[in-house]
Amino acid sequence: MHTILVVDDEPNYLIVLAELLRDEDYEVFTADSATAALPIVRDTDLDLVLSDMKMPGMDGIAFMKKIKEFNKNLPVILITAYAEVEKAVEAMHLGAFTYLAKPFSNEQLLASIRKAIEHYGLVREIKRLRSEINPRSGFEGMIGKNPSMLAVYQLIEKVAPTPSSVLITGESGTGKELVARAIHNLSPRREAPFISVNCASLSHNLLESELFGHEKGAFTDAISMRKGRFELADGGTLFLDEIGEMPASLQAKLLRVLQERAFERVGGNTTLTIDVRILAATNREIKDEVDKGNFREDLYYRLNVIHIHLPPLRERVDDIPALVTHFLQKNAGRLGKDQITISPEALRLLVSLPWEGNIRELENTIERAAILCADDRIEAEDVQPDSTEFSSQKWSSGLDLAQFVPEGLSLSEVLNGIEEKLVRQALENANNVQARAAEQLGITKSLLQYKMKKYKLQRKKK
Repeated sequence: MHTILVVDDEPNYLIVLAELLRDEDYEVFTADSATAALPIVRDTDLDLVLSDMKMPGMDGIAFMKKIKEFNKNLPVILITAYAEVEKAVEAMHLGAFTYLAKPFSNEQLLASIRKAIEHYGLVREIKRLRSEINPRSGFEGMIGKNPSMLAVYQLIEKVAPTPSSVLITGESGTGKELVARAIHNLSPRREAPFISVNCASLSHNLLESELFGHEKGAFTDAISMRKGRFELADGGTLFLDEIGEMPASLQAKLLRVLQERAFERVGGNTTLTIDVRILAATNREIKDEVDKGNFREDLYYRLNVIHIHLPPLRERVDDIPALVTHFLQKNAGRLGKDQITISPEALRLLVSLPWEGNIRELENTIERAAILCADDRIEAEDVQPDSTEFSSQKWSSGLDLAQFVPEGLSLSEVLNGIEEKLVRQALENANNVQARAAEQLGITKSLLQYKMKKYKLQRKKK
């Protein structure tokens, strides 16, 4: 819902304008003077100011200058008498969007308002796009020809043109937001905003305000009215990352938005309607969270109309060379270098590593190596992944494998047997607290859970 401030010193005219705009589904604030209107401009997330030119005290031009000091892009439409047209033209040179000379029709007024709000929306969208680093075309830099990734691309192309909700799953660092952006960019909503919210990064109260907005005075720090991400994404796409971390009370409110496309700001009682496509992502086994009662089943089915799962990097190692080439080119441009190369030994090492942090870890590793390498060439010794600690201690140098490894076993059988034993032992030592067991093993919790599934080690119920 777009928000308009109407300023006029004539009470009857103010009432007529406000009612006309409310009938057109605008949210309207009113003030009978520029002095009274300035706090509303400062404290409210407005889309347009509609002001009379001639008012006692501060006139329309002086008022507009004050508005531009606070928000130079906020459009102002001035209403003037026919005799003041020359002054109104001057106001346009000073930054007014347009003026309307009395008498004017409702159609003229509403057409000017629509143009002004549309223009403001484009200005804000351009500002937002300039702040983004990622490109906005096609598949957003998604790289890989592994069969599992080709299946992901095909699914994105099928689901993108539809209005359906999509649940994107996969471990941390696999590129879930890239999938969401690709869906948006290939959809009919591509010209509208793509808004992202990380549900795990904010407290309950802050997340509610971030999603739904708040009215002035709704809570201690609510010093102004603020629109939430749902309103900002109206007509476009809202991406809810780490949806599994959302508190139960907000799950209920999100379910209502999905069902009714309506909500209220925090501290408000006006029902707002929006047209937003919801994309959600999680690195959790969200169905398990439903079974445990931590996530609403009805919300799960609302979000999981289409399910896209991203494989971890260890399951698509054939894509690592292409990803490395991409990150080398990216860092060469960022560091102002013509080219950064990598030795065959370093590339072989990269392919052999476990990549617990997936593509994000690989990208960090390449960036670090690009900075530290000599002569713009990455060697094996420059490669230091986040999840791998290299030690000079050769603990295994005096180990006699014949004492405990039976003959005839393949390398994978030996390694899997040792790994399973170590995982079992860590879980037992940690009293089945997965975070503690992962810390003992020096791996991430998600990788521990992957290994538990691999060896069918079920978490013991309390």
